[in-house]
Amino acid sequence: MKEVKKPNLSYEQLERLCEIAEEAARSYISSKIPSRGISDLSISVNSVDSETLNLEVDVEITLSPLFKNIDVKRLAEEAVEAAFKAAENYMREITCRSTQ
Repeated sequence: MKEVKKPNLSYEQLERLCEIAEEAARSYISSKIPSRGISDLSISVNSVDSETLNLEVDVEITLSPLFKNIDVKRLAEEAVEAAFKAAENYMREITCRSTQ
């Protein structure tokens, strides 16, 4: 979970932020493992309302036994990092748009 100063986001912007983060995590995993190698993939992105914007990203992945040499924990952590990076980029984009 990462915290940033809470911006004034509309419901649609907040929803899009979560979608972008989820898409980034899924895309990251797809770039590393072919779809046939993924037995189960669950990605959830939630925002928690408080004085700061809290974004929770949870990635659970189970790979096919053929991919037993892959560090699944590390892959999930890297997917979470990709999700946060995409969310931060989106926040910068909408912040820049709102100041113009």
